[in-house]
Amino acid sequence: MKIPLSRPWIIEEDIKAVEEVLRTSQLSLGPKLVEFEDSLKEIAGRKYAVAVNSGTSALHLIIKSLGIKEGDEVITTPFSFIASSNCILFEKARPVFVDIRKDIYNINYDLIEEKITEKTKAILAVDVFGQPADWDEITEIAKKHNLHLIEDSAESIGSEYKGREAGSFGDAGVFAFYPNKQITTGEGGVIVTDNEEIAILSKSMRNQGRGEGDTWLQHTRLGYNYRISDINCALGISQIKRLEEIIEKRNKVANFYFEKLKEVEEIITPFVSKTVTKMSWFVYVIHLSDRFTKENRDSIIEEMRRKGVETRGYFSSIHLQPFYRKVFGYKEGDFPMTEFISERTIALPFYAIMKEKEVDYVVNTLKEIIHNVKKEK
Repeated sequence: MKIPLSRPWIIEEDIKAVEEVLRTSQLSLGPKLVEFEDSLKEIAGRKYAVAVNSGTSALHLIIKSLGIKEGDEVITTPFSFIASSNCILFEKARPVFVDIRKDIYNINYDLIEEKITEKTKAILAVDVFGQPADWDEITEIAKKHNLHLIEDSAESIGSEYKGREAGSFGDAGVFAFYPNKQITTGEGGVIVTDNEEIAILSKSMRNQGRGEGDTWLQHTRLGYNYRISDINCALGISQIKRLEEIIEKRNKVANFYFEKLKEVEEIITPFVSKTVTKMSWFVYVIHLSDRFTKENRDSIIEEMRRKGVETRGYFSSIHLQPFYRKVFGYKEGDFPMTEFISERTIALPFYAIMKEKEVDYVVNTLKEIIHNVKKEK
């Protein structure tokens, strides 16, 4: 059996939606873009949505719109996809890392205030793997110190924190739509916000800096080509119609894993906080007990691959990436909880249309390999 790490759920209606756009002359900046944005601001409970070509672009435009610049600092997590830190560097500001909670992998709010300096301008927190961060506590800290607050909800569309939608916290949030996400546009992202200025600036900057009323060859400000095509938007609109069904199917797969892994003492399955009133699973990531090393984890991943099951360590510590070591001098031990988790995580195959027999094969293969690793030790 060959089982991929992820697989988008594309149905005939999705294909027809894309075909319809291809039969028109409006492949970009057309009506599907507006319709897509309207759907997304409703999902996030926000006034504005600005769709772009990636979640990374969305984060960059928020940083830029907030006026964060060289010499400024933004507090964030080292346990995330690297874009949540790189977007800060794009404007020559500095990401200041705060270690994570061991249980939910999100930024540890108890450690944030000790990292705040006169240079701190914002907190960028991440809803890791679909689980919202501790938004009440983080919001309180941001207000106390007059800091901007950004929600990287790229992985959490459809999740809820204490009954409130992911993407609805702080000055602005983002969703992303890469093919492994809950819904996909192929490539794409969106800024969701209640701040009109952020929305106006982001719309301008995604489109080469053209302002409202500018002709095609007029450019009010420095901008980028961060546009998303109506082709992508049409796919997104079609997928959004099934969002609740997709979330339900992914929850079902997650529950298969929970049930089939509960007796495996070497594995810690994901923990969902009581503050999460609705979980929209992005990936299903286990971590190995502290009896295992990174080398053990890597050998398990390689052996799983040989047996037809794609898995991955998820995430790698951002501060230990070569570029961050070189520029900032980070080293092992700087953020011990992030490093402990990063060295032991295994993302298991996970997608909406995954069958129970596939989960069985993944789990049985994993159990066998872990048993063999234990014997070798």
